[in-house]
Amino acid sequence: MRVEPDSARPCSIAIAREYRVAFVKSTSPGFTLLELAVVIFIMGLMLTLALPYLGGFRQAALKSQARRLAGRANYMFDEATGHKLVLKLIFDMDNNGYAVAQLDPYAVKPVFAPDTSMSGHPVMLPAAIRIRDVTVEGIGTLNRGTTATTFYPEGYVDATVVHLEDASGDVMTLEISPLTGQVAIINGDVMPAGMTVTTR
Repeated sequence: MRVEPDSARPCSIAIAREYRVAFVKSTSPGFTLLELAVVIFIMGLMLTLALPYLGGFRQAALKSQARRLAGRANYMFDEATGHKLVLKLIFDMDNNGYAVAQLDPYAVKPVFAPDTSMSGHPVMLPAAIRIRDVTVEGIGTLNRGTTATTFYPEGYVDATVVHLEDASGDVMTLEISPLTGQVAIINGDVMPAGMTVTTR
């Protein structure tokens, strides 16, 4: 019977440890191809369910800007009739915004001046939403430059249709009624019957 010297024992213990560590590493749990496929499938399903909501958020911004413009137009109609003023809602398609100008018809020298009140400050639309075109009865349809809708103290306004468009091509139509000043917000690209369209 052969007896190994004590100096050889630490070496054999070290080899046994390395073998044990290598064995444990090789048998450690991992992902199989089937498990990876199931995870990818679930992620794809979740993304498919979430995409319509992401589109809804984008359209929500367009609706919000349409409501904001409609609120401004309704307020201007009430201001013009209530305070006997002539107001203009000026659309600036080149700078993608709108502003208000007012004229006191009873002033000595009536001229249009920017409305400096809190409700008359200029509005610049976000970069993802633009004023595509504006149609004003008697002026025509413009998609660049500036045009204006006039609100009269007698209680009427120029018939106007505004199209707002977002980066994905979704369109909201705003129609200002000439007799009531009410603004209809319509989803889609609509030109109401009876509006004469002349592009400039």
